[in-house]
Amino acid sequence: MSKLLMPKATAVWLIENTTLTFKQIGEFTDIHELEIQAIADSEAQGMVGVDPTTHDQLSWEEVERCQKDPQAKINISDNQYESLIKRKKVTRYQPIAKRNDKPNGIAWILKHEPLFKDSEICRLIGTTKSTIEAIRSRKHWNSQNIEAKNPLELGLCSRGDFEKIIEKVKKRNEKASQQSDSE
Repeated sequence: MSKLLMPKATAVWLIENTTLTFKQIGEFTDIHELEIQAIADSEAQGMVGVDPTTHDQLSWEEVERCQKDPQAKINISDNQYESLIKRKKVTRYQPIAKRNDKPNGIAWILKHEPLFKDSEICRLIGTTKSTIEAIRSRKHWNSQNIEAKNPLELGLCSRGDFEKIIEKVKKRNEKASQQSDSE
C-alpha cells in the first residue's frame, strides 16, 4: 500500500468533514486511534486540514461507502501519484560536453531515421529546427567535425522516448500506406 501524504492534516480534514469513525481514520492515516481522538478533541487547533480527495488520495465514493459501514476499511486510491508522474517535461541543464554532442546525434538520426519529423527530433534531442536544417544541408558552423553517433549512446535521450517516436513514425507510415492503397 502506498503512503499517504501529510497524514495528520488529512486526519484533521476527515474529522471535520466526514462521519468516519476514529478507527477508520486511524487505519487510513496510519495514526493511532487515541491520537485521532485527541486531534478531534481540539489538539489540532490552528492545524489546517488537507482534503485527500483533491490530491487523488481518496475518492468520495470510498468515503461514502465507509460512512455507511463503520466496520469498512478505507482504501487509498491507486492513482494517487499519477498526477505527479504526468507532469510536463521541463528542459533540464545539459553539460557543455553533451551540448557539443547534439549535432552528432542529430546527424545519426537524419542518416538512420530519415522519416523522423524535425519537430520530433527537436523534442527528442532538445535542439532547434534551424540547427537540424543546418546539419542536413551541411551549413552548420562545425559541419566538418560532425560524426553521426547514436544519441542513445551519447546520453542525449532515453531509450523509452526514442522508441515512442519510432512507434509514432511506424503508425504514421502504416496510415499513409493504407490511405494510398485505398485510392
